[in-house]
This record gives sequence, structure tokens and C-alpha cells, in this order.
Amino acid sequence: MAFVHRDFLGLADYASDEIRFLIGRALDAKRGKRLPSLAGKTLAAIFFNPSLRTRLSFQIAMDRLGGRAILVNAGSDLWALEFDEGAVMDGATSEHVKEAARVLDRYVDALAIRAFPMFRSWDQDRGDTVIRSFAREARVPVINMESAMEHPCQGLADAVTITERLGTTTARPFCLTWAWHPKALPLAVPHSALLAAAHLGMEVRLACPPGYEPDSETLAKVKELAVGGGGGLEIFHDQAAAIKGAQVVYAKSWASIARWGDAEAEKAARKELRGWQVTGRAMETTAEGFFMHCLPVRRNVVVADEVLDGPACAVYDEAENRIWAQMAVLSAVVGR
Repeated sequence: MAFVHRDFLGLADYASDEIRFLIGRALDAKRGKRLPSLAGKTLAAIFFNPSLRTRLSFQIAMDRLGGRAILVNAGSDLWALEFDEGAVMDGATSEHVKEAARVLDRYVDALAIRAFPMFRSWDQDRGDTVIRSFAREARVPVINMESAMEHPCQGLADAVTITERLGTTTARPFCLTWAWHPKALPLAVPHSALLAAAHLGMEVRLACPPGYEPDSETLAKVKELAVGGGGGLEIFHDQAAAIKGAQVVYAKSWASIARWGDAEAEKAARKELRGWQVTGRAMETTAEGFFMHCLPVRRNVVVADEVLDGPACAVYDEAENRIWAQMAVLSAVVGR
């Protein structure tokens, strides 16, 4: 099965065979196989939020495929955009997404959008208004470079890394563990990490303190995909128990949905949770497991130095694989 969709918005939207197709194409590119050329094609990558790896890896991926990437910072390079239908635009916004998207799709061959949650209302944030509005209004492919709900390009790179290291992934134990962090962070990366492991048919373990469970609909999709591929999903509130015997340990912090947007309540809730850190001792209990994180990561907060600087660390391979994964996506949706 190939990947035949116009857009690449979230791993939850696609069949596991389609994700495996993209994984195979990414690994082919990494091994030196030429992917379909994007010569003469232009990607506009619009960043409503900061980026390092995503920004550079998309630019490099387009360059290696023979195309061109134009990087746009929304805060300085765009008019303030309005996304509400029927809005009376007599306030701070200067242009509606309808006009912006419909002009851009005449200038470029694809759009890539990065827009974090606003942390005001979970119901509003989970709708992914920015990315979904561009996908609805534009007539060219739209790629999600991270939204409130998902970071599918990171998730695909994670799946590439796991496949590259393990080979056969069915029923292999994968642990995503919550980690302490001084700030409330989005759920996009943990959602996509869980979905990536589920697409690979892994035994997915989710470790988090009570009250920090991710989006319930996403978890239902993770379970459906994992079980359908020969794996499963189990939720732990004991980090050590979840990590023990795992072959992949992925650490990430995220905010509680129950306290979404309430910074003081979130700060109070995680006050006693600093012990949720991946240490060398924890990694010793794995089944020769390796450690993953999307980066940037806070040393000796999320994960100890001995893990990041040790032989079990896979974060640099994972970061490199962003290039190959994005080449696979771009060649599939822009070059078809």
C-alpha cells in the first residue's frame, strides 16, 4: 500500500500499512536510494512557534529532493490571521485564513504549518483550528509540523528509529513515560509517539501520574491500532514497573488535560512529581532498551546525564531521522 492522501496531518488519520510505506521510503532514502524528484516544487513552511530541528530538517529535506523551501515566521512575516467563520474583523487581526491560504496555494506547491496550543481551553485546542483551517482552505497539500494534537513528522521519525534499531517490532515492549518539567507542555509529541508505536504493533506502555492521561479519543485509537497490529496498550501509574523489561523508553512531559490552561493548578499538581525522571538505574531494568526523546531536553530534569551520554541513547539518530522521514512525506504528498 502506498500513501495516497493529499495532506499529512496526523498519524491517527492513516492506516498502519500507509505509515509502514513511509517508514520504508525514509529508510530507503537513508540508505542512498533516490526518491522522486521535487525539482521545480516550492514548499512554504509557516511557523507560528519556534523551531530548530523541524525548521532545518524540512529545509534540508526539500533541498535534497531538488525543491525549495521558503521559511515564514508568523510573528514577523505575516499579517495577524483570523480563523473564525463569520468574524467581524474590527480588532487585532488583519487577514482571514481564507485569503491567506487561497493566495499561498497559487504561489507554492505545498504548505507546512506549525502552531502550538494556546493553553486556554482544551476543547478549543484539540480542534487544531490553525492546521485544519489551512488544510480546508488550501488546494495544495498541507503538512503538520506540530499542532496541539499531534507532531506526525516527529512520530514518523520515531517509528523510523524504532524500526531501524529493532527490525521486527510486533509485540515488542515500548514505554512512553511522563517526566517532570517546570512548565506545562503540549500533548502533540506524546500523542504521536504513542500512535507511532501502535502503528508498529508494539506492546505500548503508558506511564504517567494519575490525572495526566492523554486525550481519551487518542488513547482509544492507540489501542485499536496496537491490538490490530499484534500488540496492545496498558496504562501504568508506576514508572518503574512500566520501564522494567521495555525495549524502548521514550520520555516526555505534558500538561494535565483536567488543569489545561490553569498554570497555578498545574504547578501545584506537579510539585511532588520531580521523581518522574529517567535515570541510569531505571534503564538498567530494561531488556537492553534504548532511550528516546524528541529534543530539546532538560538534562537531569527529564533524563539523567548518564542516560543521554551513555550507549543506550538514541536521541541523535532520532533527530537525524527527521530529515529522512520528512523526505518520505514530501516525496509522497508533494511529488505524487
